[in-house]
Amino acid sequence: MKRQATAVWNGSGKEGKGHLTTQSTTLNKTQYSYSSRFEQGVGTNPEELVAAAHAGCFAMKLSFILGEAGFTPDTLNATAHVNLENGSIIESHIVLLAKVPGISKDVFDASVKNAELNCPISKTLNSKISVEATLEN
Repeated sequence: MKRQATAVWNGSGKEGKGHLTTQSTTLNKTQYSYSSRFEQGVGTNPEELVAAAHAGCFAMKLSFILGEAGFTPDTLNATAHVNLENGSIIESHIVLLAKVPGISKDVFDASVKNAELNCPISKTLNSKISVEATLEN
């Protein structure tokens, strides 16, 4: 499986602007800029997209792992917090709120750790990966 996305940038790093388009066109000339990346401007930024990719990948991987263990989650709400320092993503911390009927805490914790280590985005990031998981009743 191969996927693609295109970035177009015009101008200098600080004053310029660009847009991103994904193969699926979910992002279709979505704007990004210095302001949206390093300040509070309108648009997306690469780090936000990495966070979205990591949260989505982790939740889907965990769902597969839980399914292999015989459990179907009602909800896996994963939020990734990506930390950029000195030009590198140094950390991705996932906060997970999960509802998984009938699962024990031990099986849940082992499944979360498996997803943390083995989702493709976790494997791709050269940074600290951590998960803070809460299992709701």
